[in-house]
Amino acid sequence: MSQPRLRTDFGVLRTITTRWADEDVYGHVNNVVYYSFFDTAVNGFLIDATGTDIRRLDAVGLVAETQCEFLRELGFPGDVQAGLAVTKLGTSSIVYRIGLFQGDTDEPAAIGRFVHVYVDATTRQVTPIPESIRAAVSPLVIP
Repeated sequence: MSQPRLRTDFGVLRTITTRWADEDVYGHVNNVVYYSFFDTAVNGFLIDATGTDIRRLDAVGLVAETQCEFLRELGFPGDVQAGLAVTKLGTSSIVYRIGLFQGDTDEPAAIGRFVHVYVDATTRQVTPIPESIRAAVSPLVIP
């Protein structure tokens, strides 16, 4: 499969409700909020899929890189669906591809890249991805 782009290409969809404070003076969701949506979608998924408070694991995922391609505006009020896919599952890192969708369209408002690198919760040294996390994200890996 090529890189997921349409809503139907993503294995998991997470719903995020926009807030009044998300909009800027131009009447659309401000660009920095898209990154918050990425973080919320990924970590919400990990918590739900593992049934674990991920903050209590021996290894934590720190964001090493984020990127966003803005394609059209998002707005308030409304729900945003964040589609999740994994483009690379390494020993200590996960690369997510995230599509943000609003309304009935299958076309994304934005496509994001979000990289978690796992580190020991105490020493902050790079460490392998916890098995519970690996098991949760493995079904999202795209060929």
